[in-house]
Amino acid sequence: MNVAQLGTGTPEIAVVGGIHGDEPSGVRAVEHLLEENPTVNRPVKLIVANERAIEERVRYVDEDLNRAFPGDHDAETHEGRLAARLVDELEECLVFSMHSTQSHAEPFAVVEGLDATAREICPRLPVSALVETGPFAGGRLFDAVDTIEVECGMQGSETAAQNAIRLVRAFLTAVGVLHGDTVARELPVYELVDMVPKDGADRYEVFVDNFDRVESGDAFAAADGEPQIAQEPFYPVLMSPYGYENVFGYVAEKIDVIETSDGT
Repeated sequence: MNVAQLGTGTPEIAVVGGIHGDEPSGVRAVEHLLEENPTVNRPVKLIVANERAIEERVRYVDEDLNRAFPGDHDAETHEGRLAARLVDELEECLVFSMHSTQSHAEPFAVVEGLDATAREICPRLPVSALVETGPFAGGRLFDAVDTIEVECGMQGSETAAQNAIRLVRAFLTAVGVLHGDTVARELPVYELVDMVPKDGADRYEVFVDNFDRVESGDAFAAADGEPQIAQEPFYPVLMSPYGYENVFGYVAEKIDVIETSDGT
């Protein structure tokens, strides 16, 4: 874990990249900030988390770090110990954690709960949607510290890296670290309610776009040509053929729309 800081004093804001070693966009954004070294109004902590996984070019070494929180300093796994150290570093901070996906090119935000912080900050980020994890928060970073996650785009792409740089600058401006203003926008909110398992197969397909409503009776995915049929309407989130080992992705409900401050 590499920890740096912009500004003097005790940070109440932190930015984290590299939770997963195969998601370089957040690492690029942290490195960009360090190279730019902007003038800040308040201190911010900058962290590249799983350096060992990044060096080995794998998602994780022993276990998924974003399912290992709050961790244990005496854990048998690298990520279990790292999770505990990272929680210590982030204590009392509002955290901005950057990820990327194999399922959706447009950035979106992820939170554990739709609290006042999420309602204030997320509409000021260049994201297309806000996802509330519902029952699927266990072991993730925001299960241990106050966190806003963002999915920056397609994993490994230059677009995701550039998105990450834009996203982190917007976040740091919204919380008063950087000078400037942000513009709030209307933001749809979705809640995860279920996972879509996939049976063992040689070939997987997904026929729908994330955040586009799937109607009852629609074929939304297939395993070895066998279609998966929606039993009732839902919104797919993080759904892709090969993004997860045992599931296609998540079933979500649209639960809210956060409006801009002037109500437009």
